[in-house]
Amino acid sequence: MKRSVSAKTRRLVAERANYRCEYCQLHEDDLFLSFEIDHVISVKHGGGNELANLAYACPHCNNHKGSDLTTFLDSYDDIVILFNPRIHKWNEHFSSDKGQLIAKTRIGQASIKLLRLNEPDLIILRQLLTQVGRYK
Repeated sequence: MKRSVSAKTRRLVAERANYRCEYCQLHEDDLFLSFEIDHVISVKHGGGNELANLAYACPHCNNHKGSDLTTFLDSYDDIVILFNPRIHKWNEHFSSDKGQLIAKTRIGQASIKLLRLNEPDLIILRQLLTQVGRYK
């Protein structure tokens, strides 16, 4: 079950994120699909509509994240939390090299894996955007 977010809250979340997906850093102007408001802690896990629980997300990232908070890395006893844009700094967990996102931490590694941040189409898109100065 998703709780609806007011237009005012949606605008505040988008502005706070500088209109970029808080997971992959793509700008909303660079995709044809509308960005979404992600409940970092999903409603089914008790999360609410307060700003401290909301993130601006592209459809790709929001779809792959779903209600997940963690994922397995190397084995079934190796559970790692996902990147949380409300408590983590993006540059501490990720970097970008030639369109590919590079994990700096296990949180970054888990997030790249679960959100499928390095699918070939996304790498090509980030490469093209980097060439025209639209992606860092």
